[in-house]
Amino acid sequence: MKDSNFLKENNAKHLWHPMAHPADMRANAPQILTKGSGVRITDLDGHEIIDAVGGLWNVNLGYSCDAIKDAMYAQLNALPYYSIFRGTTNDVSIELSWMLREFFDPDGLTRAFYTSGGSDGVEIALRLARQFHKLCGEEGRIKYFSLKKGYHGTHTGGASVNGNSPFRTQYEPLLAGCHQMPCPWTYRNPFNESDPEKLAQLCLQAIEDEIAFQDPATIAAFIMEPILGAGGVIVPHASFMPGVREICHRNGILLIADEVITGYGRTGSWSGSRHWGVKPDFAVTAKAITNGYFPFGAVMVSEHVADAFESDETGRAYIASGYTCSGHPVGAAAAIATLKETVRLDVKDNAAARGTQLFKGLKALKEKHSIVGDLRGGEGLMTALELVEDRETKTPIDPKAAKRVHDATYEDGVIVRVSGPNILLSPPLVISESEIEAILSALDTGLGAA
Repeated sequence: MKDSNFLKENNAKHLWHPMAHPADMRANAPQILTKGSGVRITDLDGHEIIDAVGGLWNVNLGYSCDAIKDAMYAQLNALPYYSIFRGTTNDVSIELSWMLREFFDPDGLTRAFYTSGGSDGVEIALRLARQFHKLCGEEGRIKYFSLKKGYHGTHTGGASVNGNSPFRTQYEPLLAGCHQMPCPWTYRNPFNESDPEKLAQLCLQAIEDEIAFQDPATIAAFIMEPILGAGGVIVPHASFMPGVREICHRNGILLIADEVITGYGRTGSWSGSRHWGVKPDFAVTAKAITNGYFPFGAVMVSEHVADAFESDETGRAYIASGYTCSGHPVGAAAAIATLKETVRLDVKDNAAARGTQLFKGLKALKEKHSIVGDLRGGEGLMTALELVEDRETKTPIDPKAAKRVHDATYEDGVIVRVSGPNILLSPPLVISESEIEAILSALDTGLGAA
């Protein structure tokens, strides 16, 4: 390994970082992280901080899960790679598919299609939705509905259904036939409605109206996050996702649940769909499926969708999609170990308890610091603070002030994620009560430095 002087000198010089401006990364070099233990990470200068981001919503079990590391090492020695394209498979992919079926059975999801991550999974789900309708003789169902502020990865299909303009505008034109619906965001919405239940109904009415306008027979699928993550942790009213499910069912539209963030316990339930009592037609999962230790994902498919493919005798159910690393044996081994540990530790319960503690503490910080315009969360360990210049006008805080909050929080021992005017928090699900208190204390310091 090169020494620290070499690493600092070459930081961001020969590497373009995702979700960043290359020139900004060169001018403001990112932190160089070198170690992780428990829920803490250490930078090149030896500064240890609590990871309040959970890697990128994915390190649910922390950085010291030896069961996963050991499983990966053993698999590297047994079979480090082979594809599962037609004609071959591997033992761990088979075992994982059985485990996933058992885990997602309460969601009505019984088949797995392996991917390399969440963006890949969204593409697969969108394509399979169109293919399903063609198998059922409804070739005209080609459009997709989604929510404004929703995030569905960065591939072209995912960007097309994305509800955040920064992920779209520089890459347009995107796919035709993608329509974004109003989001049930009480802090900012076109209806000027702050009551979450009333807002949910207004958004559902808008969805119904647009479906009628577009013609239900032209719509393939509605994709949504049970709780919107990257868009700012927007928690809908409990009636919203069930309402979307009912509308989709009534109009023959498939419901794709983007569970890349909400799957595997983060909401305080084993899936975001289950949290709201909904059974989707597809669920896109990734991130925490391997605790972030290996790029891997699984699109889960409902029984009735599977039946259409498996009963086909025309050849049109041939799935002409897949990735070199689909069903990668090391990834599958990591996922098996992760799922076993996730269930054994029952992390959903700790996510619910620590999430309640975090949300209560953030309420107190909102009362103390006037730059906090909105607090969102309260469902498991995913929360956001929206920072503003003025609470009355809701003017977003200056980016330089947001950076000051981030930097002061970091210096006080906690790393958070800044996304526009939002401070996003998604710590590992194994975090302790005292570590939540440390996050709150460091945020108090950070907000005071804005």
